[in-house]
Amino acid sequence: MASQYCPQDFEAKWQKHWEELGIYRARDNDAREKFYSLVMFPYPSGDLHMGHMRVYTISDVISRHRRMLGYNVLNPMGWDAFGLPAENAAIKNKLHAEKWTKQNIKYMRDEQLKKLGTSYDWSREVTTCDKDYYHWTQWLFLKFFEKGLAVRKEAPVNWCSQCQTVLANEQVEDGACWRHPETKVDQVQMKQWFLKITDYAEQLLADLDKLKGWPERVKVMQQNWIGKSRGAELTFTVESKPNVQITVFTTRPDTVFGVSYLVLAPEHPLVTELTTDENRARVQKYIEQTSRKTERERLTGEKIKTGEPLGTYVINPFNGDVVPIWVADYVLLNYGTGAVMGVPAHDERDFEFAKLFNLPIIEVISADGKPSEGLKAAFTESGVMINSGQFTLTPIEEGKQKVIAFAEENKLGVGKTLFRLRDWLISRQRYWGCPIPLIHCPTCGTQVVAEKDLPVELPIEGIEMTGEGGSPLARLESFYSVKCPKCGGSARRETDTMDTFIDSSWYYLRYADAGNEKEPFARVRANYWLPVDQYVGGVEHAILHLLYSRFFTKALRDMGLVQCDEPFTNLLSQGMVTKFSPASGRIEKMSKSRGNVVGTSDFFKKYGADAARLFTLFASPPEQELEWSEEGAVGQFRFLSRIWRLVEELAEQEAVDPDTIEDTDFSRSPLAQPEQQLLQLVHKSIKSVSQDLSQERFIFNTAIARCMELVNGLYKYHADRSESASGKNGGSTAAPYTDDQKRLITFAIRNLLLLLAPMAPHTTEELWQRCQFGGIAATSIHITAWPSYCEELTIDNQIELVFQVNGKVVSKAIAERGLPDGQAEKLALDDGKIRSKIEGRPLRKIIVVPDKLVNVVI
Repeated sequence: MASQYCPQDFEAKWQKHWEELGIYRARDNDAREKFYSLVMFPYPSGDLHMGHMRVYTISDVISRHRRMLGYNVLNPMGWDAFGLPAENAAIKNKLHAEKWTKQNIKYMRDEQLKKLGTSYDWSREVTTCDKDYYHWTQWLFLKFFEKGLAVRKEAPVNWCSQCQTVLANEQVEDGACWRHPETKVDQVQMKQWFLKITDYAEQLLADLDKLKGWPERVKVMQQNWIGKSRGAELTFTVESKPNVQITVFTTRPDTVFGVSYLVLAPEHPLVTELTTDENRARVQKYIEQTSRKTERERLTGEKIKTGEPLGTYVINPFNGDVVPIWVADYVLLNYGTGAVMGVPAHDERDFEFAKLFNLPIIEVISADGKPSEGLKAAFTESGVMINSGQFTLTPIEEGKQKVIAFAEENKLGVGKTLFRLRDWLISRQRYWGCPIPLIHCPTCGTQVVAEKDLPVELPIEGIEMTGEGGSPLARLESFYSVKCPKCGGSARRETDTMDTFIDSSWYYLRYADAGNEKEPFARVRANYWLPVDQYVGGVEHAILHLLYSRFFTKALRDMGLVQCDEPFTNLLSQGMVTKFSPASGRIEKMSKSRGNVVGTSDFFKKYGADAARLFTLFASPPEQELEWSEEGAVGQFRFLSRIWRLVEELAEQEAVDPDTIEDTDFSRSPLAQPEQQLLQLVHKSIKSVSQDLSQERFIFNTAIARCMELVNGLYKYHADRSESASGKNGGSTAAPYTDDQKRLITFAIRNLLLLLAPMAPHTTEELWQRCQFGGIAATSIHITAWPSYCEELTIDNQIELVFQVNGKVVSKAIAERGLPDGQAEKLALDDGKIRSKIEGRPLRKIIVVPDKLVNVVI
């Protein structure tokens, strides 16, 4: 009698066995073709739910399949371990950030990821808060500094006057401090460190064309974020101060004759100078109000535009119009020139602003060259210039170039290309991050920490985590008080730490040489493994993380540290896992905050990891959202139980014979129809699953469906054969399987397990060993070669032949593929429905399309 399927009895055994065998260890510079499979490493929050498990399962299936295909697979894992959540948790739980992080890592690695059955090479594990990692983060920062790519300049930060500290954007709630809701957050200028990603803007944009293996929507998101804009910088003269000029950037120089006002950013240096005494109080109040808004709020937070007039005017150099100057928070100082020209007739934002403040709306673009009777909305479509002097009736694209040429000829402006992309602010005024290895000397200026003195260690002792009074590092004299490495005088160590995006921008390189104590990675190893062949991760990282990693790779290439231009050749962005949230009563993204999390531990204990893996793969294609269903996951447990029962029953009847696995030639003697059908089903299944798991498709749900079809086929064959044999024996017990039948069943079962192995690793390994397919040495299924198929056996021998009379379908019949000449015509003419149609009428001709149709023309 078949035993009950109980994955808890063997999952831990195989997880330990795989680790002891070291079968997932990648080999550097192996003769086999390499395949670098990478999943975005997690933040050690302490718990992974089924939403996280989906991405790790998808990546693991890809890695396991490639390993079985004979590739030298690098499939590493690590921890994005610095960051604000650990610091907040330390404050809340009165537990040091390091201790909180390390205990979370241990639990997530040993109790969750390993129990999921992931095939990671744990010998290459990296943890970004370990000094053997951030040592080299600091080293790389110094390389950027040496190349002029790391610079210090002023930038706005969120400042809480009560906490006396800088707040992250996540700590600002409705414009107030998260800890003190009664305290409004101010925007203040502070000197901070930046990486000059803008130096690579053109390359980052152009090289998107190289990324053929990336989803188009991700490339579009990156393209929009980089935001290349071609236009012009035009100069307007202040009416009351002829020596003062304001330069604006515009992508629509063709609309310059429609300017009815100019807008300055509140931070623009000319605002104070150009504000009249009558308007000064209102303008100053407006600037103060703006200082309490984040950049995100200024750009998207308000539907109603706000602003104040300065009381002064500028002269439009193209037509002499005198227009007012305003200040408004939707203009940012760090994009363009911090000044924009308002053209309400042809810009939706400007139209809204003009309507609100009763400013003129001057139409200068028309679809047909004729003025409208009154614009009810901004006209932003293509057309020709009108009311534009010498440029009237010029098509707008041609007009843009002519206006720029006129401006340059008359010294009124220049053509200009701008990028929306801004330099990457990496300074964080917080404790739990990688220290910036610089020293500030009042005499010598900024000095680098010598390489021999790296890493600058993050102090663990003496740190007081309160969240108030600024970074603890700035209060710890033993950390910040140092000697200048140049003059030996008193100096101060940099107390800002780095943005955690720095850590995740090069971790894929450290995996290539994780144990290297002399450099971040040996070039030969990085050049062997890079670029990553398949990257898997959430679409929420489609912009910043991927963009920063691309920037790092290009900068390191120019420093001679790597050869590749792009870090990730292929990208799979999986959809999120959703579930009904009791808090909102809606289907929402699975997360702790929404109270709809399905934990992994309880599910694994009840149904096993393989059932969870199969459900996350089967419920929807990887790029689409997946709604978690307990019933659906249990359904996969039942599917695995069916396989278990089938293999056990066949083994009990001695139908599975491991001694026959080398003999897969079934052509020596003709097979009966049931055996032939089963043989073909096996080969069709191998072909279909191989295609579904290929890098061109990754359709895991259909791969599982093909395996289900094979299981059904095996059950049917087993049942039909048993019923037939029982009938022949007068109802007695079925006769034993013949040697050829055993050979075929063994072949089918072996290939079923191989096809399922990447997706259900524990169950397939257990059955593989029970069937003794691993031989005396008990070779793991996961280092067994992927099965191959015979193309001829994937083609059905029988086809549906359509019979027509004068082109109209009359009947159909099942026939053998490749009928000899004349046989198809005979089948058609012998068909009763055809005979009734042509009875007594002469035949003109018979048209045969082989293996498809017969058309009788009468």
